Amino acid sequence: MRFSVLTIVANAPDPLTGEVVPAHTRLAEVVETAVAAERLGFDAFAVGERHAGAFLSSSPTVLLGALAARTFGIRLMTGVTVVSILDPVRVAEDYATLDQLSRGRIELVVGKGAEAGHFDLFGLDEDRQWEYQAEKYELLRRLWREEDVHWEGAFRPPLRGVTTVPRPYAGPPVVWHGSATSLHSPELAARHGDPLFVANAVQPKAAYAKLLAHYRERFAAHGHDPATAFVGAGSGGLLIADTTEKAADLFRERYEERVRQSYKPHLAGKPGYNTPFRTIEDAIANGPQLIGSPERVIEKILENHAAYRHDLQSVTVDAFGLGLAEQIEQLQRFAEEVAPVVRREAPTRLWAQDPVTSQEASA
Repeated sequence: MRFSVLTIVANAPDPLTGEVVPAHTRLAEVVETAVAAERLGFDAFAVGERHAGAFLSSSPTVLLGALAARTFGIRLMTGVTVVSILDPVRVAEDYATLDQLSRGRIELVVGKGAEAGHFDLFGLDEDRQWEYQAEKYELLRRLWREEDVHWEGAFRPPLRGVTTVPRPYAGPPVVWHGSATSLHSPELAARHGDPLFVANAVQPKAAYAKLLAHYRERFAAHGHDPATAFVGAGSGGLLIADTTEKAADLFRERYEERVRQSYKPHLAGKPGYNTPFRTIEDAIANGPQLIGSPERVIEKILENHAAYRHDLQSVTVDAFGLGLAEQIEQLQRFAEEVAPVVRREAPTRLWAQDPVTSQEASA
């Protein structure tokens, strides 16, 4: 298995103290966490995109540019790029520029986004979100694969002989499709033979397993080699302590207060927005969160792997208000005590070629 770190740059008040970290400090923390993740041997670092709520990830390309300047070999991903609200020409230009700066380390995870408010913000009709997603993604594919593109669609002016610049570093970057609640993203990924990333953050395991089963069935039906149907999965947050009991005691108040504060009553009953795992004991036993001793975290990942057969495990260390030093400590414990066991028990062909080395990046 491979491992990535995901941040959506949450910047809500601390669930216990009410303190809000200044934006410049919070963004600097993300850069330092990515540097630490590379040093600790993680395979990728991902930045989300949010345009509403207490997040500082509205400009992931800017933040990824800072990460490209401070890292050398780790893959840089998004989680997700909200293609449904963006202009594909701009996406093609921005991420090809990042691909050049990072010497081919960019991979996108595209999706329609997890914030209900961003369609209004950009003057778009939420009822057409999946139409936006399909059309805009398919145009992005053409812009990265072709020159002198002629195109007409429903949601932007036609293109006449367009070649976006810069071109990607070494061919089109890999694009994953983020999937949380709907079969639309698995279907789009399967149609194009792309990898799929399931959120694995809020719903019970069976809901995500259903999305993956559909994806694999349709992937083969579209004529793609099933061996290349790579899958990633989120985790809803990482909290490691020496024992599972100690983890529950240490993090109970922080976890449960963050769950209470993040509850969205206007989205009650809508899948993917409010976690049903409201106590830390329920999260440890049944939720996707990786909370507990290193042994319990290993067990949870392998339990999920039995259901998902995923190749890439994402972890998030800034979901519950931990400071920078605590976040890096969590990543270090994961890298040293969890990752080696899971890599051995769940091998994968994903990224069989090593990322760009530091020597290549500095050449």
